[in-house]
Amino acid sequence: MGYSYEVWTQRLLAQHVRNHAVSAGHECLSRMSPNSVYRLLNAHDLQPHKVRYYLERRDPEFDTKRAEVLCVYQQVEYIWENEELKPLCDVYLPYDEKPGIKPLGIPPKISPPVPGEHPTIGRDSEYKWHGTLSLLAGIDLVTGEVIGTVEERHRSREFVDFLKKLDAHYSPELRIQIILDNHSAHISKETNAYLESVRGRFEFVFTPKHGSWLNVIESFFAKMTKQVLLQEVNANPVPFRWKYGLES
Repeated sequence: MGYSYEVWTQRLLAQHVRNHAVSAGHECLSRMSPNSVYRLLNAHDLQPHKVRYYLERRDPEFDTKRAEVLCVYQQVEYIWENEELKPLCDVYLPYDEKPGIKPLGIPPKISPPVPGEHPTIGRDSEYKWHGTLSLLAGIDLVTGEVIGTVEERHRSREFVDFLKKLDAHYSPELRIQIILDNHSAHISKETNAYLESVRGRFEFVFTPKHGSWLNVIESFFAKMTKQVLLQEVNANPVPFRWKYGLES
């Protein structure tokens, strides 16, 4: 219609009808009110003022890949139910990158509360930005430990360095299963060359296209954005446990 609106409110619909009723040959609608629009929409169960998001399954192997991811979570649940398996089990690690993090410099002036002057901490409102950084991180689903590294970029080189960090962190006889997406750095020649050099050490379980919500690390990133630091998480690690889809 040439409007800039993304959705239609009752007021906008009523106004549109009034503006075009006569030219469309429906003069009786030239005094259409928002209440009348509401009654018509309600009668036909229409809500053009709302948006409902959905996920289109564009990956033809969506169900297969989802099952593979859920199988990892199911294995972890089995380990949790059988504590004696923990010391001997493989490593299960959802992984992803969080790019575009903007680190802030410490405000130059911070003053403590002063009785009779100001009851709160005083802080300079100006911050100094230090570019952007990327967090590369994975969560050990059994122990809850977060293993992460902060990099200026997240190319194949940085991803391989992260894999090397995992390799050094865990006992050499353990296999490391990583849940991750199909980012180019995860399937590049450089990455595959490294995997060949440590054959059998890593197993990649890829999430479906447009299925990153299946990766537990996304929940951690959301939590971290709001309130936590990695050191605080690892001081009292709480394993993330997946529930959706495991009961079926």
